[in-house]
Amino acid sequence: MRQELLSLPKTLAEDVAKNLVMVAKLLDEDPEKAYGYSRVALRLASRVAAVREAAGFAAYAVGKYSEALGEFRAARRMTGGVELWPVMADCERGMGRPEKALAMAGEPEVQKLDRAGQVEMRLVAAGARRDMGQADAAVVTLQSPELASSAVHPWTARLRYAYADALLEVGRADEARDWFARALEADQGGTTDASDRLAELDGVEFTDVLEESGESEENGDADDADGGERPEKG
Repeated sequence: MRQELLSLPKTLAEDVAKNLVMVAKLLDEDPEKAYGYSRVALRLASRVAAVREAAGFAAYAVGKYSEALGEFRAARRMTGGVELWPVMADCERGMGRPEKALAMAGEPEVQKLDRAGQVEMRLVAAGARRDMGQADAAVVTLQSPELASSAVHPWTARLRYAYADALLEVGRADEARDWFARALEADQGGTTDASDRLAELDGVEFTDVLEESGESEENGDADDADGGERPEKG
């Protein structure tokens, strides 16, 4: 990104960089604000691929899939890379075109992706299958050497989680529980709610201790207002 910004006048490059930093910082915690910063960067430097890519991810985060796809396509034209192919396919899903996303999963670009990119493409393809009501096909789509591997990568938890969720949809609850547990083992960054899904399958209900404490205090206040304990009815 820094190399791309060198083509801009220094002051302009600094302004663009500041906005891109804010996009990256806020994308997860406040996507609407991130989107706003991305629009500023886009107005300042729409011919910079990194800006178009950042604008794409910001639009994607707020569900503006058509806009995101346009930005990703622009970035890809500028760089000639294929890294954005999976998220472009997911935009097609977001726009209600799972058939298009599935077709993209079979394009030559997928073979040019690195391992992480190919896993992402597999996740998107499985999601497209489920969108089309092909739950069993989604399960098969996710079965891969990456899923079977015991090694943990940044994408491992999400892949195992997606597989567990797909298994659950086709009624294979026992297997789903096992894979949610495996997803939890790999989820070092807390990127999934695998623990909640496991608890749900096990019938565990969590109690909000703070809420219960608040209710107890309210009841205590009510008793005090009446002058102590309530007499038993005789």
